[in-house]
Formats: sequence, structure tokens, C-alpha cells
Amino acid sequence: MRILIYSYNYHPEPIGIAPLMTELAEGMAKKGHKVRVITAMPNYPERKIYAPYQGKFFMAEIVNGVVVERCFIFIRPQPTLWDRLLLDGSFVINSLPQAFNGWRPDVILATVPPLPVSVPATVLGKLLRCPVVLNIQDIQHEAAVSVGLLKNKFAIEAFTRLERFACHQADKITVIAEGFRDNLLNKGIPEEKISLIHNWVDVNFIRPLPKEENYFRIQNNLTGKFVVLYSGNIALTQDLPTVIKAAARLKDIADIQFAIVGEEKAIDRVRDYCEMYDAPNVILRPFQPRKKLPEMLAAADVGLVVQKANVISFNMPSKIPVLLASGRAIVGSVPDTGTAAQAIRKSGGGLVVPPQDPDHLADAILKLYHDRDLTETLGRKGREHALECYGFEDTLNKYEALFEEVVAQSKAPDRRSH
Repeated sequence: MRILIYSYNYHPEPIGIAPLMTELAEGMAKKGHKVRVITAMPNYPERKIYAPYQGKFFMAEIVNGVVVERCFIFIRPQPTLWDRLLLDGSFVINSLPQAFNGWRPDVILATVPPLPVSVPATVLGKLLRCPVVLNIQDIQHEAAVSVGLLKNKFAIEAFTRLERFACHQADKITVIAEGFRDNLLNKGIPEEKISLIHNWVDVNFIRPLPKEENYFRIQNNLTGKFVVLYSGNIALTQDLPTVIKAAARLKDIADIQFAIVGEEKAIDRVRDYCEMYDAPNVILRPFQPRKKLPEMLAAADVGLVVQKANVISFNMPSKIPVLLASGRAIVGSVPDTGTAAQAIRKSGGGLVVPPQDPDHLADAILKLYHDRDLTETLGRKGREHALECYGFEDTLNKYEALFEEVVAQSKAPDRRSH
């Protein structure tokens, strides 16, 4: 098949959707399919176009068998709502010429967020008469409303209408958790249009490694410590103050050390929290090179997943499969009825405590510190669950089968237009 992936984020961006779409594209190419990716100049998480890509309006390169076509986007380090609209609008407009310029695809995969990506993908699908699969990683506008980031009524209505348009026009919709499926069903999307395909993790890359004598422990003087690690995005939905408060409650236990890894600008904010709540047992580090990710994860005894209480229930952190695959226990400070809590419990690989509750978080960490057998058992069960449910090859086969299905349907004589 000729597969076109429309994704705002892609390699070399290190976190979020980018690694997932990169692995999917390269995996399909290795299976013998022709793959093109329409994407933006890399900028995340710094929200600044990476140095090698600055000053360019369009750029095309072939990376691991995938044709990657990039376009300029309007980006600001701390975007306002209008900056965000200009960002999404610039990608929508600038990406279309490149999308039309290459070979005609058999199928288009459009991954959201951002939701406006659905517009050029839908236009392209209609004009080229090929099916569109909408891959929903997050329903961002609802999440923004729930945490108070989006309050403008006109913007909320616009995003709601855009979501309805995207879901109606897509031939198929893939979601990454049951909560997303339920959300769409409640909005009247037909069940037969929705396919549940979990996000994956490369279990051969992210795997259990020796805890001691790895670079992260050695560089940060963590040898012999009980290490509690948070690595990932630090934004409104992630509740880092609760982590720092929990660390402060455990500061008298010299063997317990917290490590927080994230974007450098965000790390500066966390440093302020450490001073505010008197937590000297927290080390702060910038994102590590992706090739060192398995060792960094292996340096931990416990991996943290944290969300605020008002985070929308279907939000599914991409770090959960990664932590499970690393063979380390998880403590999730997340809403009890949300998708994240369900995923952790189902895996058998971690403990769930109430969100924004530093006492319960500290108690869970202390429990695992004192019961190393339980910590090891949770890590082992988590790894087994990752192998069973989040294996990359299995997920790749599911996407391939779905693409074959929609391509076959599009060529059927009695295919109905949407």
C-alpha cells in the first residue's frame, strides 16, 4: 500500500506522539509499504524550531525508508490561544502543497491533536478519492476546558464543530483506550466506525536492565538509593507540586531520592517548587537522548504517573506502556475512575492513589521502599502485561489490517460516500 501519515509531530522530537508516529511509519516501511509523512518542522517540547531546520519553508528527506516532508509553522515558546490558532493554521495551509505534490496514497492516517490536522487530511482524501483513518491520541479541547485553560465560548464551539466534522468525514477512527471509545459513542459516532488500537512500546528497546551501574545512577550519585522517577511533560495536567510535597515528607529518609526529568524551562519551575516546599531530596535533569531512555528508566525503583483531579477521565498518558515495559513499579496519582487508573490496575504493575494528595503519594512510595518484594513483583507483572498488550509488532499488524480493510472498502463498487 501507499500510506500517507499526516502528523504534526514526528522524529526527531523525543516525546509524545512523535516517537509513536515515527515507529509506525518506519514499521510500515519495513513491511514493504510505501510511506510518506507530512509533518511540521520539529519544535516540541521547546516550542522552538530545531536549529538544523530553521530558515526553511519546505524540506524533504528520506529517513529509514520513509519520505518525510516538512513545512514551516508559526511557533511561539509560550503560545497564547491566538498563537496556537496561527500555529495550527500555518500547518494546515503550508502542508497542503507538499501533500498534493507527491504520489497518490491508497490511505491517509491523520493523527490528532492538533484537531485542525483533520481538515487538510479530509480535503486530500476527498480530492484524491482515498479513505482517511482518524487516529485520536487526545481530545485536546475537552482536556483544556476541564483544567480551565480554554474558556472562550466561541473557541470551544469551534473546536466542537471541528471534532464533529473530523469524525463524520473519517472512514475509520482509531482510539487508544476504552474511555475514548465511550466518549465518541456518547457523541453519536457509530460503534462500527471506531477501532480500539492501544498505543505501543518497542519492548525490545524499552526493557528491564540492571538497576545499578548504569549511567543515570552514576552521573547523579544515585548508587544504592531507592529512586522515584518522573520523566515527561510538565504542564497543566501534570501535578508536579504534589510530587515535590510528597518528596518533602520523605526527606528524612536518606535512601529515598526523587528524580524529575523534563523540558529545561519547565524544570526551572519545578526548582521553585523544591525551594518552596523544602525538598532537597529531588534532583532535576533535562530530557535525556532517546538512545539513553532505557537506562534512565532502569535507574528507577518506581516510576510516577501524576495527573490533577480535574483531568478529563479518558486521558491516557503515553508514559504508562513505557514504564510497564521497563519492568519498574508504577505509582499513579491519578483520578480513580479515569483511563490512567484503569490501565495501571489492569496491568497489575502499580499502585493507584488519589490525585493531588501528597500524603497518600508519600505513603505509597514508603510502602514500596519497605517492601522490595512487592516492588519487584509489580515491575515483573507490568513487564508481562506490556509484552502481552503493548507489543509493537502486534499493533503494527492491527494497523496494517485496518488500512487493508478501508482500502478494500474504498474500491468496492457499492461504496457509499460520507
